[in-house]
Parts: sequence; structure tokens; C-alpha cells
Amino acid sequence: MIFEKLQGLIAAPFTPMDSNGAINLNIIPDYYSFLKHNKVTGAFICGSTGEGVSMSTEEKKQVAQAWAECTKGDPDFKVMLFLGGTSITDCKELALYAKQIGLYAISFTAPFYFKPANVDMLAKACAEIAAVVPDMPFYYYHIPVLTGVGFAMYDLLQAIDGRIENFAGIKYTHEDFMDFLSCMNFKDGKYDMLWGRDENMLSALALGTKGAVGSTFNYAAPLYYDMIDAFEINDLKKANSLQQKSIDMIRLLGKYGGIATGKAYMKLVDVDCGEFRLPVKNMDGNQFEQFKSDVTALEFNTFKSNAPH
Repeated sequence: MIFEKLQGLIAAPFTPMDSNGAINLNIIPDYYSFLKHNKVTGAFICGSTGEGVSMSTEEKKQVAQAWAECTKGDPDFKVMLFLGGTSITDCKELALYAKQIGLYAISFTAPFYFKPANVDMLAKACAEIAAVVPDMPFYYYHIPVLTGVGFAMYDLLQAIDGRIENFAGIKYTHEDFMDFLSCMNFKDGKYDMLWGRDENMLSALALGTKGAVGSTFNYAAPLYYDMIDAFEINDLKKANSLQQKSIDMIRLLGKYGGIATGKAYMKLVDVDCGEFRLPVKNMDGNQFEQFKSDVTALEFNTFKSNAPH
């Protein structure tokens, strides 16, 4: 089975929450319009950035339905649902639901409590889930920093090839460029390799990647498209400078406590997604004021995503 390879920037959206920490579906149609206005080509929903692991299966269905409804008339905007990793049963239920509501693709990561003993066991888990939606693109989500499962993806492709007909590729959120390149070259580029580390994107472009999934594309898509343009005309000095700007922006996530800082960035582009659920730490009011000062020093307004007029 041959699937098209995704291109451009695919955002990993935040799941909007209200002041009580309940999902806020009302924001999603405007969120989609905002991403589309900034030339984002798809959405990887309910992933790490989208707090999928902190949501119930029913909540993930509601979020998926909201994205399906507002994007159903747009075949150029691909929505991929992250199913989870710990419960194969829940993943199969969500995969069937994603198919039912017309999403483009599904994604699954390694079980991270009862971890697979080897690549073959991971391939078996992928195969069991992919089999319930045999004509839907299935992507593996490689993020060993969070799952603790660090098998080489080249080995996974070898274990899966010819075994899962609807295996489309890998969302690769790791820094092993040797492994990534080997995956890109596997069977003459048979599988779609989506880069998942925004702060290393220039290096991935040099290896030939055409599609990337990232959280910072939510609020700084113009920065990355400028970097891609500079790379494509071989202006490596400019591309290098823009990648450094991305790194400086991402460093603030570490300074202010981690992944929840992304929702603070979203407030600065007027898409208020609330806060992260426990156990993730959110910044307090004083920290937010200091954060805004740091963001101003980055000249964020010169490269941030902008709302439709």
C-alpha cells in the first residue's frame, strides 16, 4: 500500500483547556484557521504537546471529533490522531473511531510501562493496532526521551516491512541522525520519515526530510518556513541564524519549567489554550511577566505566527 509522503510543517496542537482543566472544544475551529493561515499543513493531535496521555479515551474522541468537523472540507490539511501507548485495547478503539470520523492517519508509540522486550514485540503491538484500520495510514511515534524505549528505528522498519501493509512511516523525535538517515534510505525511501525535533530541523533538512511535526510550529511557523526557504536557496548562513533563533526560543521552555511553556507562547499569539494538567508544572503570574520580557528580547513579534485578519 502506497501513501503520499507528508510535506511542510505539521503542528502538534495543544489541547485547549478551560480554567477548571476541562477540555475546551470551542477554540478548535479558530485554532485550525490560525494554523492554516500560517501555512501549517496538518495537525498531530493528542500527542505529547496535546496531553494525550493525561486525557481519557472519551476526551480524546471529543477532541478528534472537533478537529474532524472543522477540517473535513480541507483535503490538504492532514489530521493524525495519537492513540497512546500503554493500552492496546484503547488504541484499537481510538483507531476505529479515527477511521469512522474521517481523520487522515493514526499514530502509536511504544508501551512505556510494560515495555516491549525487543523490536519484534514492538512490531507485534504495531501490527495488532494497524490491522483494525487496514486502509488507514499508520505512523509509529518514536520519542525515547519520554517512553524509555530506544530501539533503532531502522531495526523496526526491518521488522515491519512486508508485515504491516498500512505502515506509512515514523514521527522521529530523537537525535540519532545515523539511524534517521538509514530509515530515510530504507528500501529507496519507502517510508515517510517526519522529523520531530524542532531545534535540530536544519540538520534534518540537510538529510533530505520534507515533513516535520513540532510543537513550536503552533506559534512560530514563519520562522521555520523562512529557514526552509533559506536552506533551499543554499543560504546556509541565514538558515543557521534562523535555527539558532529557534533554539533560543526553545531554551525558554527549559527556563520556565518545560512543556507547559508552549501554552504561554500560545497566549502571546492570542490562542489561549489554558494550562497543562497535573503533574505538569505551569508558570505563575510573576513568571509569566518575566517570560513575556524574555520573549520580547527574542524579537518574537518578528517571526511569530499571526492570526487571520
